[in-house]
Amino acid sequence: MNNTNEGDTKEPFDVFLWANKIDEVKNNVSAELFLFNKNYTPFKIKYSDNLTGAVKAMFIQEAISYIITEADKGLECREYERADGEEKVIYRTSLSKVGRAETLIHLIENEYKDIDYFSENEYDFKKVKGIIAKFTYPGENGMETFYIAKILPASAALKGATSWEINGESFEPFSAEIALKMPDDNQVAIVDGTIIVFNQAKFENLFQYDYKSQVIAEAKAKELTEKYKLSFAEGLTLDSLLIDKKPILKKVQAMDIAEEMPQDKLLDYADEMQLELMTDDDGSIIIMDDKDLTMFVNLLNEDYYISPVNGKRYEIKSKKLLGEPDGEPPRG
Repeated sequence: MNNTNEGDTKEPFDVFLWANKIDEVKNNVSAELFLFNKNYTPFKIKYSDNLTGAVKAMFIQEAISYIITEADKGLECREYERADGEEKVIYRTSLSKVGRAETLIHLIENEYKDIDYFSENEYDFKKVKGIIAKFTYPGENGMETFYIAKILPASAALKGATSWEINGESFEPFSAEIALKMPDDNQVAIVDGTIIVFNQAKFENLFQYDYKSQVIAEAKAKELTEKYKLSFAEGLTLDSLLIDKKPILKKVQAMDIAEEMPQDKLLDYADEMQLELMTDDDGSIIIMDDKDLTMFVNLLNEDYYISPVNGKRYEIKSKKLLGEPDGEPPRG
């Protein structure tokens, strides 16, 4: 499975051609299921041979039938970044743009032997985010693969300890640890480095992806890194931290970065507030986690002050600009 990166010159993925190809080989497709949690850690899970037909019907057949049937009724496939909630439209985007989806696929493809089997005795089902089916079939260039992913809401699960089943004319103890009502709608497919989005809201929820917020985060991260010397823990970037901390991103979005205090004044302000804003030997501000980022942004926003009345330090949660003492609106 090859990822499609920005800058690739190959033609956009043709979802209609793909659906027709899969429709022809669907009887030769094998399926493997994985659950994944809110940290996007996958877990293997077995299924009965009696469910083979249901797995294919619920994950493959629904998706390709929709594409093939609706193609004759005007269905279009457009770029997700231009999504506007249109009807009769599915969207595509590059897997490389959606970090959590890319990580999940990477783990399944490259760390398979280290993936544990899911067991309710060992793992808490309440932390499960979704289910992803890996489909493999013989193609022209060897075995080919695609994925279908669906979100699993908490309401989809029934716990055996608190559930009864009806057998004939009577209630009986529920015979399984957990029962699932599997979503039967089309949500997300991942094929050859391309994500196909059938349901925009569920896609964004499934992978915590918000393109507009990400664009804003990247733009603000660029401004901040151009003005301030910052040093991040390995594996962290400013834009990824911002996209994961929506309240902080919202605060940064409202700032005029060019007008914010310079780095030396920021460090003096941190010392005055007795805050542990660390710097390295190069004088760069160290950001180890989202707590450091929050402190850095709050300092930029001048959200700390010392009371002249009692000398205590405070963090200002919200600011409301007051008028001038004579009641006139503030100048400037």
